[in-house]
Amino acid sequence: MSDGTISQSEIDALLSGVDVGGLSSGPSSNVNVDTQTLTKFAEGLKDKAVANLNGMTGAAFEIGAPTVEAMDRDQLLAKLPEMVVAVMADFNAGVKGDHLVLMAPEFAQKITSLVNKEENAELDDMALSVIGEFVSTHTGSEITDLSSIAGLASNPPEAVHVPKAMVRIPQGTFALFSYPLTLEGQNYTLWEAVSSEVAEGIARALGGGTPDPAPASGGALNAADMASMANLAGGAPQMGGMGMAQPQMQMGGFQQPMMGGMQMGGMPMGMSIPNVQSVQYPNLAGGPTSQEQGNIGLIMDVNMEMTVELGRTKKQIKDILGMGEGTIIELDKLAGEPVDILVNHKPIAKGEVVVIDENFGVRVTEILSPMERVSDLR
Repeated sequence: MSDGTISQSEIDALLSGVDVGGLSSGPSSNVNVDTQTLTKFAEGLKDKAVANLNGMTGAAFEIGAPTVEAMDRDQLLAKLPEMVVAVMADFNAGVKGDHLVLMAPEFAQKITSLVNKEENAELDDMALSVIGEFVSTHTGSEITDLSSIAGLASNPPEAVHVPKAMVRIPQGTFALFSYPLTLEGQNYTLWEAVSSEVAEGIARALGGGTPDPAPASGGALNAADMASMANLAGGAPQMGGMGMAQPQMQMGGFQQPMMGGMQMGGMPMGMSIPNVQSVQYPNLAGGPTSQEQGNIGLIMDVNMEMTVELGRTKKQIKDILGMGEGTIIELDKLAGEPVDILVNHKPIAKGEVVVIDENFGVRVTEILSPMERVSDLR
């Protein structure tokens, strides 16, 4: 019997099942990615990418032939190491959609060490800002090469160092660019993932892209349709003018053709049959729409104040004025009771206090339900 603990593999599996995808409208397994056109785009971009990298680091990285693949979340996770440095810089104008750059921590550490001129630089906030600057320069080169897309722009890069299961990967099928790099015999890879919408926009701007689907039939019956209708009616169609008699039914002075014993409802043979389709009802499942997701993407880089509240109490002014060193203040929390986690002074979760490398931290143990959060606002 299980002791109630969850292994790391189980945690990764649970995270994989959570909707942590990007801003795409949803999975689209039948999306066709024009990898040939995108590969040509990457070929023209690789020299700029390595020049930007060498300019920042003062090193002499070499770059090989890039590849572009149609990919989904599981396939990408299989390529990545357990920990990654991920930089999100979504396109927000011209073409809208996910734009994610990934690299192994060793690669990010190498870049940071060269830029800061120190050995084995730590992947702290300063290091992540260096990686974000490199991605910003790389994205600028892409926007320059895609000048035919009017107003193309991206969000400021946001770099994180997290387990791969925590990365916000584009939903459904997306395009993955892989740039192989080498420095002093050491091989590295720069991965770049863009959602299907962005991939299609880039391909079309370069004269490629998947063809538009053929328009639906206007509803006119061809010979095969007429034969099928006749078979359903229990007989072969009688086609006038083809050596076969075409029976007629006399109704009020009008003659109406019969087709295999089935009358065509008084409709002349030359008239087009309307194209009748079943009603498509909207999905009633909860969750944000693609428009809502896109709106949320506009504020992803907004800073919000997060605080942890150990407890509260009320004191009279004379007690507060009488406080001094060594005074003990009793709070309304019991020992071992979860602490409150607040964003902009509004409670959103509960957690327990932990110590990480001599610093205090909080492990989230419970996310408040929407009803609880609303009740706290009153």
